[in-house]
Amino acid sequence: MKKRGIVFKLFIITSIVTIGIFALILIGQGLFFEKFYRAVKIHDLEQNMHSFASEYAQQGDNLVSAARILGQFSNENHAALAIYNSELQRRSMDPYYITLQTKDRQVSLLFSSLGTSIGDIPPDLQVGATLTVDGLYMDQDDTIMQPTQLQPQTPKPEQGLDRIQGRIIDLLVPQGQELSMSPFYTNTLVDQAFNDWRNNVNKEKQSALHTLQTGETIQREWVDNWSGVTYAMILMPLHTSDREMNYALALSSLQPVGEAASLLQRYYIYLAPVIIVILLLLSFVYSRLLSRPLLQLSRTSARMATLDFQSVDQQVLHASDEFGEVSRNLDTLRHNLDAALRQLSESNAALQHEMAEKTRAEELRKELIANISHELKTPLGIVKGFAEGLQDDVAADKRERYVQLIVTETDRMNALIMDMLQLSRFEVKAVKLKEQPIDIVRHIRALLHSFTPQVDDRNLHIHTNGEAVLEVIADARRIDQVLLNLLSNAVRHAREGGGITVSWRMIDENEAEIIIENEGEPIPAQDLERIWDQFYRAERSRDRKTGGTGLGLAIVKHILELHHSRYGVNNTDRGVAFHFTLKRAIADEEMRNHDE
Repeated sequence: MKKRGIVFKLFIITSIVTIGIFALILIGQGLFFEKFYRAVKIHDLEQNMHSFASEYAQQGDNLVSAARILGQFSNENHAALAIYNSELQRRSMDPYYITLQTKDRQVSLLFSSLGTSIGDIPPDLQVGATLTVDGLYMDQDDTIMQPTQLQPQTPKPEQGLDRIQGRIIDLLVPQGQELSMSPFYTNTLVDQAFNDWRNNVNKEKQSALHTLQTGETIQREWVDNWSGVTYAMILMPLHTSDREMNYALALSSLQPVGEAASLLQRYYIYLAPVIIVILLLLSFVYSRLLSRPLLQLSRTSARMATLDFQSVDQQVLHASDEFGEVSRNLDTLRHNLDAALRQLSESNAALQHEMAEKTRAEELRKELIANISHELKTPLGIVKGFAEGLQDDVAADKRERYVQLIVTETDRMNALIMDMLQLSRFEVKAVKLKEQPIDIVRHIRALLHSFTPQVDDRNLHIHTNGEAVLEVIADARRIDQVLLNLLSNAVRHAREGGGITVSWRMIDENEAEIIIENEGEPIPAQDLERIWDQFYRAERSRDRKTGGTGLGLAIVKHILELHHSRYGVNNTDRGVAFHFTLKRAIADEEMRNHDE
């Protein structure tokens, strides 16, 4: 009779242990974790508020220093903090600031707690970085500014605003905040939470001021009716040097986002010793039951895991329990796997290729959507602004300019969309070339003629160098697109009054090379390889008036790759030179004659 002892033992032990541990975790988490999380959160916040109260009392009448420690508290505790005077009126304090060192002075940028959102401040600001700011000066010495926009993209500030640029020497801004925990966002809720508390106290026929004057710390949970998020509210007295009683109110979200993971780890620390003891006991029992037959099965399975089916031990356990059956099944499996893997490896290559193509197509789709959203954000904002100006019935002398700017931005968005659609067709290999013999010299000269207004406007000099006729095999429309893009880049980035040289030559009997070089600033070495990537611009300013869409060279790359062209870019003594090769028509004709 076949014995089932080991299977029965493993089943009973594993079931009891697994279900027991799982039940303990669920019960413990359901009963204690939420309370534990809230208690630790509120306790830590209260302790930090006591530390804040001590530091705040040391500042005396120095409101700037007091505002700074308020901002540090908000960053460290992911909470908004407000100060109320003895009349329960909120004191105006703007804790977040940036100090810039300009060419001739230091300027302090003060961010209004009530008029600023977390998205108004770039996330990568740091001491030593260069920052451009549009805003209004708030003092006669022009040393304090109320910023309206950081890192503006427009060439000039809006009317009535000043623009400064300098190096950051000191700053205190919100860091690592999500919307529900942003001090700017939560700061708008502080007064609402405070007023709700006062109303509840008044309903109980008590005086809110009298309750505060007892000197006790008040802890409450407050729910934002708009978002449904629960906040911890802590209200405590502050003692200052002027003997005026002030009160601090801290508001911090209890929503388990980032802090929940950390608290969960702390919660499991209490269960770790129990789990370790259970695992040690189980390991002892398992080692006694499984050690002997498992050693042989382990050696066999280890070799099979490396797909080494030829050197596997042929010895089979003849035991009547499950280990003997497993051993016999492994031997059968060895033979079956050896045959099945040969067949599987043949079909796997084709399947991986198909999956890679599907994955690549999905990634291209996501990247296309993300890039369109990013690149259309600025022109849409401009169109909206000028449309609102027309809606508000601006002065008649501005309407025509507003309409023209709206049309211009619409044309830019349309050009971007067309470039993106064209690029996506290239990337999914949906473009087929119509190759035929063409005179590349005639195409170059025709395109150069189309740039006459830009060339004359910038006082540029065009030089051509090469034979009068050069026949190549190419798709005329696509190669015109390549030449138009490279010539446009050369004109755009050429130095005022400089020159542009277009050369063509025969490399050998099979290939011709076209070189377009301008006199101007070289491309940084780190940008030479990335310049062919979509949406990548070598100029850091990404100026929308002088820069392109960032897709031109990516489209050029795909067109040249379809022509099997060797292409590249390099810095020269005078500027930058782009080059690419095309197959000569004579060589193609000779090859066809040879085949015939």
